[in-house]
Amino acid sequence: MAHGEIKLNLHIWRQKGVNDKNAGIKTYKNVNVDTHMSFLEMLDVLNTKLIEEKHPDGPVSFEHDCREGICGSCSLVINGRPHGPMQGTTACQLHMRHFKDGQDVYIEPYKATAFPVISDLVTDRAALDRIINAGGYVSVNTGNAPDGNAVLVPQDISDEAMNAAACIGCGACVAACPNASAMLFTSAKVSHLALLPQGQAEATKRVKKMVATMDREGFGNCSNIGACEAECPKEISISNIARMNREYFSAVVGKD
Repeated sequence: MAHGEIKLNLHIWRQKGVNDKNAGIKTYKNVNVDTHMSFLEMLDVLNTKLIEEKHPDGPVSFEHDCREGICGSCSLVINGRPHGPMQGTTACQLHMRHFKDGQDVYIEPYKATAFPVISDLVTDRAALDRIINAGGYVSVNTGNAPDGNAVLVPQDISDEAMNAAACIGCGACVAACPNASAMLFTSAKVSHLALLPQGQAEATKRVKKMVATMDREGFGNCSNIGACEAECPKEISISNIARMNREYFSAVVGKD
């Protein structure tokens, strides 16, 4: 074994479709891995091996896009933790140097009622898109773009809004929550618009529509455990949940 290489025992969830009754963990032992690889590159190497060997299981299905920690597509549960063991890191940014020679690595899809498994590690997370579609917009003029400083926003408010807007919609908060709640995701989307003057026109309707859609999609309730914040790769604060609750209460007891 060359320097910088380790062998891993990969235990991967295999599922041929939504209704596959034989779905479960399959094990691939002693897989050679270069420690300089990212986690997704390691899966690429495994798939090349499975294809070359004409393995009956076939290549492992998994999602990816930017591989730069921006898009949120690389949603995996690695050894029981969404996106793996490193805090503030997406699965595509996780490197194999954080694993040990001979280690058992369990790789599973996000499992929640609202996230049906399509194939292997690929889940349908369109429920999150439907929450955004319900109210994640603002009214703006369609003429020339206004000057950047035309609407004054205090620096601390701007920072809070930008921190909430950092959410990439990966769903790690849902996977981490024992109730499969989407409160952190939804509150981040509500907060980054509610904090800014541009978001005030639809503020009341926005929070009611987004919360209603979240409930309709089958996500669980928040019980303030805090696992969502701990596992979020962008470290979104649960203070956003408190803000959304205030926004929702005001919208329900106030006037549209």
